[in-house]
Amino acid sequence: MTRSITVGPDRTGHIVAIVNGLIAEAPDPAAPVIACSGGEIAPGAVCAHTHLYSGLAPYGMPAAEPAPASFIEILEKVWWRLDRALDAESLRASARDYIAKALLSGTTSLVDHHESPHFIRGSLQVLADAAAELGERTLLAFGATERNFGRAEAEAGFIECGNVEETPLIRRLVGLHAGFTVSDDTIRTAGELCRSLNTVMHVHVAEAMDDVEDAQARGYAGPLERLIELDALPAGSILAHGVHLTSDEVREADRRGCWLVQNPRSNEGNRVGYPDSLRYSEKVALGCDGWNADMAVEEAALLRLAAPHGDDRAAERLDAGRRLIAERFRFSATGLAPGAAGDVVVRKGGEVMTVVVGGRLVVCNGRLVNADADTIEAEARTQAERLWEKMRAL
Repeated sequence: MTRSITVGPDRTGHIVAIVNGLIAEAPDPAAPVIACSGGEIAPGAVCAHTHLYSGLAPYGMPAAEPAPASFIEILEKVWWRLDRALDAESLRASARDYIAKALLSGTTSLVDHHESPHFIRGSLQVLADAAAELGERTLLAFGATERNFGRAEAEAGFIECGNVEETPLIRRLVGLHAGFTVSDDTIRTAGELCRSLNTVMHVHVAEAMDDVEDAQARGYAGPLERLIELDALPAGSILAHGVHLTSDEVREADRRGCWLVQNPRSNEGNRVGYPDSLRYSEKVALGCDGWNADMAVEEAALLRLAAPHGDDRAAERLDAGRRLIAERFRFSATGLAPGAAGDVVVRKGGEVMTVVVGGRLVVCNGRLVNADADTIEAEARTQAERLWEKMRAL
């Protein structure tokens, strides 16, 4: 379907023409025109690492008791309990609410990393359907792991990655949860699947020292070296966190064309440290690791945390996400240049008024075009209560 639209002129006189889903030199005379006098046009924001399955967490997720005392305990007592409790209904409600709020904040692309061990087959289709309904550009992967049911669980995750049908707004990735939850054989298989599907890896790397210590106990210098030695990191792979990578490891990831994704609020909340070494890569994007995908809020947290560490490259990271998306979708440019994604946002007085994704109008006058945000949130709250009951029983 042709996705052509013209946005503007804005208060600066800027006009953006989108033809066949891409920003064009000149508008299509037959395309509808979205007026935005008094507003300002900008490229849509990219969240380069998140978890759509966490979308219900703001609606009263019960606190772990006693409170987790370490990163692994946070996973075991909170997030791994949540993902085991997910089913189709709760995941759909979570994804729709998360995506709706992302679009309303001006985030037009999400790079998702999914896990739901009791609902693997069909789970990525639930996410793809929610993205297609609301109009979000999305990269999808199932984070294969062996932490619940062994190798069979990982294999099911890989099959689900391969089941993703690519569309103009959807791309598939191969996912691993993290090295410390999988065997060498599973990592090798992940690399083989990347090559078979002509895609890249999406994996948590060195988020906490636990990942580093596990890799070293297996005889590797670290988790990055393990992935490299097992041939599981094609160029373009996405490495979430990298908090405990050394400067040399970050340079090696950069040399291999891998993306690193910083997640400031999550790292701060989980008390895993600040990723000082990321400044040594040209390819560091910004993610939120399941927190809300308002990237202006995430960037503000990044700049606050970066300042005492002397990280003078932090301001580059939000824009780097657009380069990541351009690479995966094979756009020839980024931002508002011709050949870039037709993903634009109009703000007026700081408020998001208009959002276009791939030439499709998805937010108009500050409201979703394809669904009602209040109805979506009401369903999310209902499903959240059911999910918390399931979590309590685990």
